[in-house]
Amino acid sequence: MNLKTCLFDLDGTLTDPKAGITGSIQYALEKLGQHVPSKDELESAIGPPLHETFLQQLNNDPDAAAQGVKYYRERFGTIGLFENEIYPGIHDCLSKIKEAGIKLYVATSKPHFYAKQIAEHFKFDHFFNHVHGSEMTGERQDKGELIKYIIETESLEAESTIMIGDRKHDIIGAKKNNLRTIGVTYGYGSREELTIAEADELVETPEGITPALLTPSS
Repeated sequence: MNLKTCLFDLDGTLTDPKAGITGSIQYALEKLGQHVPSKDELESAIGPPLHETFLQQLNNDPDAAAQGVKYYRERFGTIGLFENEIYPGIHDCLSKIKEAGIKLYVATSKPHFYAKQIAEHFKFDHFFNHVHGSEMTGERQDKGELIKYIIETESLEAESTIMIGDRKHDIIGAKKNNLRTIGVTYGYGSREELTIAEADELVETPEGITPALLTPSS
């Protein structure tokens, strides 16, 4: 593979957002008068589109889910956004990939309004050509649609682009666009989830991403 471009998921791949995301979901459910699961019970909500999470929590009620998203953003936009930690080794990983002449883009289901602030706050924005995400109105929350948009907007070649992420949504969305994939098992998707989604390769640490990308077999 003549690798030219890498797309990176954000949550669970570049940063560990558990405290901010789960805390904001708890806040929203409490305001809605619903049962509030623990932060650990809400780990599965890290990665999938937010509206999908609230549909699951609120018996597939679209109106309640929409209100849940609004309440979530009340807290996430001011507090939860920065209740986050960049994974150790990510800065070094991104630096080596960029030094190899490969273009980097963030591809997250999170609204780009938030994603750009997170990248700037944790000082990894300069590694990326652009931070792509969904719109606040919900467009491009689906990973396949987002990746298609990035490929078209940035004039990328699918055969020389790879997607790196921790959930099945990253792998499935990439495959819809004929991209190779790396699943990272240090995030919130299990090895089983990523294997079933047919990730082309699995890595266990941020330090494992660089050799997976830059060795000839990749």
